[in-house]
Amino acid sequence: MSATSSPVPIRVALVGAGAIADYAATALLAIPGVTIPVVCDTSPVRAAELAAKTGGRAVTDSAAVFAAVDVDAVSIAVPNALHAPLAIAALEAGKHVFLDKPFALNAAEAEQVIAAAARSGKLFCLGMNQRFSEPARRLKALVDSGRLGEVYHAKAFWQRRWGIPKLGTWFGQKALSGGGGLLDIGVHMLDLGLYTISDFAPAAVLGATYTRFGNRGLGESGWGKSDAAPGAVFDVDDFASAMIRLKSGRSLALDATWAAMQEVPDRCGIQVFGTEGGAILEDGQVRLVTRSAAGEWITTHSPEVGVLPFAHGCRFRNAINHLRGEESLATTADQALAVQRILDAIYRSSATATTVPC
Repeated sequence: MSATSSPVPIRVALVGAGAIADYAATALLAIPGVTIPVVCDTSPVRAAELAAKTGGRAVTDSAAVFAAVDVDAVSIAVPNALHAPLAIAALEAGKHVFLDKPFALNAAEAEQVIAAAARSGKLFCLGMNQRFSEPARRLKALVDSGRLGEVYHAKAFWQRRWGIPKLGTWFGQKALSGGGGLLDIGVHMLDLGLYTISDFAPAAVLGATYTRFGNRGLGESGWGKSDAAPGAVFDVDDFASAMIRLKSGRSLALDATWAAMQEVPDRCGIQVFGTEGGAILEDGQVRLVTRSAAGEWITTHSPEVGVLPFAHGCRFRNAINHLRGEESLATTADQALAVQRILDAIYRSSATATTVPC
């Protein structure tokens, strides 16, 4: 595309009109040439409210979206149990798919989505938005520069003190969500940790998950627009911890907590350990720790790393740019599948109290 030509038009339907869809709509409509002709949700009220913002029509049946001739791609943000079925249906209907995390309920489902994408020849993209923040891109560039030396271990963490999504909704029901904090926020940091050190080849996992607050009606943050079901049982994890051994010999520690008795309300970040330096992303800041020849410890805040990748800082813009042939895809299907396999292994390890191969 030349500097004076108009961008290739891309029409994106939204399937799911919850809290995440509001963000998706804003991000998509900020991209030149992108329109949102359809918004779909099982709640006609939510669908109509979001369609009014996007200038599209509201429907309650996803089949109508997939059959629509004025839709090129779909952005899917629905309860986790519907991720794979809707993604496959959209791909089989000839639509590109932008899927919200987590990929699926398990790796077997994820593999079915990848196979459907291969058959259709359409783009499948899993939205891992944490990769696109400025600090995350700075940390990635810092690690890639080699200034840390040999990277051998990383820590990935998102620990909330009182942050369970609205109790009684699908978030806390295993049949609909597949899991709790590990699949909601843990997946973000697991992906970001592996992405930061460029290593998506797991060997073995030791993990533990706990349910200690949501099942007692505690820890709610109020996040989400989904309706609560009276008497719904909370049967997912609100605390998870794991050690992932990678085939390279490196390791990654993961902590994902929806609710815990901790001092700070929210702690989120990545810490990387190398032979020549260490780095941490936390509280929106990147710090580099090195040691001088004289033995002095040096902490550098927001270290210079040159040009950062994905300057736009938006997962939707990355997907649209990729469709237009302007940019490589940040999150590949193989990476997304590796993350899903690790998540599965964490739950298996917790259930069996053993280290499991991955």
